[in-house]
This record gives sequence, structure tokens and C-alpha cells, in this order.
Amino acid sequence: MTQEPPAPPAWMTQAFSRPRLAGYLRASGGDPGQAERLYWWNVEASAALYGPLHCLEISLRNALHHQLRAAYGRPDWWLAAPLNEGGRRLTREAGRKGRRRGPGPVAPDHVVAELNFGFWVSLLSKGGRGGQYDRQLWVPALHKAFPHYAGRRDELHGALDALRLLRNRVMHHEPIHHRDLALDHRMIYRVLGWISTEAAKEIQVLDRFPAVLTHRAATCGGGRSPRF
Repeated sequence: MTQEPPAPPAWMTQAFSRPRLAGYLRASGGDPGQAERLYWWNVEASAALYGPLHCLEISLRNALHHQLRAAYGRPDWWLAAPLNEGGRRLTREAGRKGRRRGPGPVAPDHVVAELNFGFWVSLLSKGGRGGQYDRQLWVPALHKAFPHYAGRRDELHGALDALRLLRNRVMHHEPIHHRDLALDHRMIYRVLGWISTEAAKEIQVLDRFPAVLTHRAATCGGGRSPRF
């Protein structure tokens, strides 16, 4: 008779699925108790990162929107900006979502709110063949959204794209425990500080993630109960 491999509690396996929990078991050396605690710590860490990521996303989109609105002299700047096909598709989709709110024209602010983090990060990329975003968005306008940044556009984009991946894992309830979360956390505030040093300072006061990160070993070892 083949013996079932060790697993977290039956209710947890049923609720979250064996394949989903398998990665936590591997990360815990096959110890089901530690895998369960790692799962809960991952949820706790994701919950603690939600606030900083929320502030980063909203701050970024408002900073970029402000500069593009000024550059093109209109709140619906995406109708005039040289967006690539992917960008045009996303703005069209945002407009369609806005129209579901009711009859009448869609307010530009509604379109801005519907555009996802990936869209805003993409505006800081090279922009496809020919570097159209670099030459036509970053140089004349978007660099002004980061008054405390003196580095290269591609380095800024790389930092934000890494945070986009973290944000997506958090929002889609995926594992983040394997990442260098201390580095991720520092980068959130570094980018926020490039946009607004005051915002970064004030937001960090409310942030509980450093405590959650400090408690990881105690939580996974069973000496502390996770809280989310």
C-alpha cells in the first residue's frame, strides 16, 4: 500500500488544493506543519505589502497622468500621445469599462482609474521599435514625474517592472516568500521617494511590513501565530 506523502490539514488541502500547497511543502523540506505556517506567513506578508503597493501604484499613475496632461494640454492625453498598439488597446478597454458606469461621455479620470499598473509602468519602457516612448514621452515630459531621480530611464523602468511582478503576485494570491522581500520593500520606498520624498516619509510611518518580515522565522518555526 502506497503511503500518502505528508500534507497540511485535510481542510486546508481541500480549500486551497494539493498542487497549490505543494510548493510550500517543498520550501519547508516536506514538513507539513511548517508548510502550513509558511502559507499563513505568505498571506500575512502579502497583506502587509498591500498598503505600500497601493500607495506606489496610485502615486505613480497620478504623477505620470499630471505630466502627460500638461504636455498635451488635455486630460484625455492618450488620444494625442504616441502610444504603441498595446497602450492604445488598454486605453480603449479602459474607456469601454468606463462606459458601463452609465450613459454619457466617460470622464478622463474614470479612464485613468481603470488603467492598470502595467500600463503606467510600460510608459517608462523604451516603447518598442525606435524607442518612441523614450524620445517622445520620457525626454519631454515623464522625467518630470520623478523630481528626485537622476538615473537612467531604463533603470527606473526595470525597478518598477520588478515591483509590477511583485504587485501582481500579491493581488493574485501567489507565493512571494521566495523573493528578496526586504529588497522589494526598500525599492517601493525608493521609487516613492523619487516621486515625492514627503509622501514616502509619511506612508512609511503607517507600514507594518518590517515587523512581519522580522517575525518570519518565529512564525514558520511555530513560536508566533500569524495575523492578517
